[in-house]
Amino acid sequence: MNDENGYRKALRRNRLGLLLAAALTAVPAALVLWAGLAPRALLASVLLLALLQVAVHLYCFLNLGRKSRDQTILLTITALIITLMVGGTLVVFFDQMQRM
Repeated sequence: MNDENGYRKALRRNRLGLLLAAALTAVPAALVLWAGLAPRALLASVLLLALLQVAVHLYCFLNLGRKSRDQTILLTITALIITLMVGGTLVVFFDQMQRM
């Protein structure tokens, strides 16, 4: 009986993650397409929603929480990798913008 409860809990978490991930994808797209926000406010809102989406993926799909030391180290490494990827992308974008 305990395995069935664990299965249902995992299924519920995955469904919640799917709904949240879809919403956190659709909302920034709608903001960019239809909202008349200032560019800085639009960028800030899209970045905030992107961070929320990363948190949803880590919690709902990878089942990472705040339970153990190993998971904390894994979250720290994930944050470092994401920071490096975003930073590298911004460097490339700004370099291309200066060349145009």
